[in-house]
Amino acid sequence: MKHLLSAGDLDRDEALLVLDTAEKLRELADRPIKKLPTLRGRTVVNLFFEDSTRTRISFEAAAKRLSADVINFSAKGSSVEKGESLKDTALTLAAMGADAVVVRHPASGAPHRLAASDWISASVLNAGDGTHEHPTQALLDAFTMRRHLGELEGRRIAIVGDVLHSRVARSNVLLLQTLGADVTLVGPPTLLPVGVEQWSVATSYDLDSVLPKTDVVMMLRVQRERMNAAFFPSAREYSRRYGLDAVRMAALPDHALVMHPGPMNRGMEISADVADSTRSVIVEQVTNGVAVRMAALYLLLAGAGSAVDDAVPEQRSRETP
Repeated sequence: MKHLLSAGDLDRDEALLVLDTAEKLRELADRPIKKLPTLRGRTVVNLFFEDSTRTRISFEAAAKRLSADVINFSAKGSSVEKGESLKDTALTLAAMGADAVVVRHPASGAPHRLAASDWISASVLNAGDGTHEHPTQALLDAFTMRRHLGELEGRRIAIVGDVLHSRVARSNVLLLQTLGADVTLVGPPTLLPVGVEQWSVATSYDLDSVLPKTDVVMMLRVQRERMNAAFFPSAREYSRRYGLDAVRMAALPDHALVMHPGPMNRGMEISADVADSTRSVIVEQVTNGVAVRMAALYLLLAGAGSAVDDAVPEQRSRETP
């Protein structure tokens, strides 16, 4: 593929290729020198029209570890605030010779519009568009689960909270179904999308009934900045019904993982002691995100035919022969 716009664009073999490539590239995180020459001479542009910390820094680190040149674009302080269109921004990036454009945009479908246009010939990676999708987040989530649980076929994943506004939930549903996992969406009726019954997933309004038979519980941030109505009575009521605290965590099977895409509302959808517990892999998700985004950039720009084993040579011993 030339672009990575949706988790639904990946078939099982393609998804596994990204995850297997990321597994090899993940070795770099434990090495003193965390850099490869693979994308030397290529230019990656981070085109962010929304605020972001983890995703932007993760893509920047991924590109730099592959030796690509990185240009960071933020809408704040740019010509976008003066009314410049997405088309004119894209033409500017094309003139600068961008090979890949990582796009985060508040409008659902913006990366697809950019990829389908003739404004730019670069590969487009969707880093989150509105309430639509966030495919690399789903890939890093699956990568993290796979490292702890093995293959995901038949694994039971509960995605809990504000599914309505969550692009992470949508991408995870698509990818986890492709990998054979059983997904249950849990939340108040007001925070589950209209037509969710067509997603081919189970749904529940009762978190406590789902936890004992769950391999992974993924808590979603309550996106109050996207809400324009009263979706639940109060933060305290939401936390009481759908927050993950120590009591609820104790109901999980011993091997179950606790995940969160971040940023977290501690004390609302997840308590501080659960977020910092040994069952939580939230910090590990950030580390794995760099490896997964390296894999995505590598496969799009270096080509799926390039051998990743050649790109990541074995670490040489420091001992004198």
